[in-house]
Amino acid sequence: MGVRILVIEDDDEIAEFIVRGLREEGYTVERAEDGRDGWHFLQGGGWDVVLLDWMLPATDGLQLLQRFRQHDHLTPVLFLTAKDAVSDRVQGLDHGANDYLCKPFAFEELLARVRVLTRRKDQTTTILSYQDVSIDLATQRAERAEQRLDLTAKEQALLIYFLRHPGEVLSRTRIYEQVWEERYDGLSNTLEVHVMELRRKLEMHGPRLIHTLRNRGYVLREESR
Repeated sequence: MGVRILVIEDDDEIAEFIVRGLREEGYTVERAEDGRDGWHFLQGGGWDVVLLDWMLPATDGLQLLQRFRQHDHLTPVLFLTAKDAVSDRVQGLDHGANDYLCKPFAFEELLARVRVLTRRKDQTTTILSYQDVSIDLATQRAERAEQRLDLTAKEQALLIYFLRHPGEVLSRTRIYEQVWEERYDGLSNTLEVHVMELRRKLEMHGPRLIHTLRNRGYVLREESR
């Protein structure tokens, strides 16, 4: 899939300019048109960089950023805005933005800043997280609500896979073949047993996050919908 970028921008002309340019550079890009849609996309997770406009309908970019940082402390966010006062830049950075680019801007500069943010993320991020669940890939320490989780190797591999795909509906075949690295015959209940045990350990410290979708598979999300 490559690098995934979310563009949250209500101006159609600017959004088209950014999305088209980034896709031509080989990035996978999705666009949200306002703060409400932006939050829906952000909850799905899996973004490598978020390009966020400040002045958005429904929920403005600053509020959206604050809310996002309560759940995700790692994904790089680049503010795109016409608000160019020093105080505005400071406010944006203080609320969790990693970078700040004033409109109008040259696409070459935007591209360079995206490259820096993705490179910085690759160099520093060893932690996967969703809500209050996290796992440090370097130390292999898994936690929920700051409480250590005692996981088997396969439960840990399952958790990592779910954390890499939050909000995605994952079929049993896909999970089994990725985590067990074997063909799924549809008869074994090995996957179900391991998911049940992983759930039990997660739910010792908080509400359910791994949900079963009838005839579809599983999904990691905040609440069943």
